Amino acid sequence: MPEVPQLAQLPQIIVGLGNPGSKYENTRHNVGFLALDRLADRWQIRLSETKKFQGFFGEGMSPAGKIRLLKPTTYMNLSGQSIRAVVDWYKLPPESVMVIYDDMDLPVGRLRIRLSGSAGGQNGMKSAISHLGTQQFPRLRIGIGSAKSSEKDAVSHVLGTFAPNEKSAIDEVLDLTVSAIELSLKQGVEKAMSLYNNQIVEPKS
Repeated sequence: MPEVPQLAQLPQIIVGLGNPGSKYENTRHNVGFLALDRLADRWQIRLSETKKFQGFFGEGMSPAGKIRLLKPTTYMNLSGQSIRAVVDWYKLPPESVMVIYDDMDLPVGRLRIRLSGSAGGQNGMKSAISHLGTQQFPRLRIGIGSAKSSEKDAVSHVLGTFAPNEKSAIDEVLDLTVSAIELSLKQGVEKAMSLYNNQIVEPKS
């Protein structure tokens, strides 16, 4: 039987994808980590390295109630291992996981929220889908702009840093991300989709 998404499920854990270590700290590929750090700061939730979860993890209160935050330290391609460890420990349904990650198909200054879907070529999401055994969980993609045509260019693009004129746009998008997540927790992911999917922050020229 085909899977039916449980649209009423509110997120219970927010996961930001990225790579650990100072080498990757401010790269485009780590924008999920940046978003999670901003959530942790806004909600005053302390993230600490938790070996059983293979990541930095924290529990606390969002404006809508109890929430868990996770930054996997498995490196991007194995993110699902960390997510699955938390889901199993707390006996959470997969659809209660919300994942934040970078997307080359979106320009800088955009975010896109969806209730479910494929990985779209993003290796961290491929791992998450594989380990959760479903595509039916919400995600928030942050645009990092497209690279040139070759795969080598794509790798150097995602592992590079944002251009000076993009940084203020990303900063605004991270604030929008916090607002969108808070609305998702209070009124549901679909409400956040309707309000935030069409917002555009223009990078300074």
